[in-house]
Amino acid sequence: MDRKQTVEVSQDIEASVWRTANWLNKPSLYQTFTDGSLEMVTDSHTDFWRETHYGFIRDSGHFLGFATLGSFTAQVRINADFRELYDQAGIMVRLNEETWLKAGIEFNDGMPMISSVLTQGTSDWAPSCFSGDPTDFWLRVTVSDGVLRLQYSMDGITWPLLRLAPFPKAERYMVGPMCCTPERQGLRVKFSEWSLSQPLGRDLHDLS
Repeated sequence: MDRKQTVEVSQDIEASVWRTANWLNKPSLYQTFTDGSLEMVTDSHTDFWRETHYGFIRDSGHFLGFATLGSFTAQVRINADFRELYDQAGIMVRLNEETWLKAGIEFNDGMPMISSVLTQGTSDWAPSCFSGDPTDFWLRVTVSDGVLRLQYSMDGITWPLLRLAPFPKAERYMVGPMCCTPERQGLRVKFSEWSLSQPLGRDLHDLS
């Protein structure tokens, strides 16, 4: 990526999908590619958090949100080299600055962990050990009928449940790639295989 300027592919149909989304805190450095992937590099001290334990509010993380018409399933592949405390990248679902979920790999206590934060006024945090390759993983989120279902995959084939939670019903959500580095700048993240569709409607224990 050219560190001197932001580059966007303007001719390719695959790359143009990202231009249908809207930035919250657009990073200084990002680029789209002809294979439909997106790379971004985090700015300094970026984060999403509300109050719990720390007492502060942060809404400075990078988020590229696609508008949905009600219920949906969204899916994305993430590649990044997580190295520093709280380095994180994954997916976000957002109603407003007080109501959102972010999920992905987050570097914590010296290791990359699979993590989710659900915020409804204040944030919670649910990290757990990740047995796969943290530099290459997938996330899928489904919101339907007031329920949020979060899944992850280590191979793009099998999708264990990461979280099931109530989430407000709405006519419109924003969903898309997210990344933050609360303690530094310069995490390079690649997002690919993005899809947004009607809810899959699969049984809770269907891991396909």
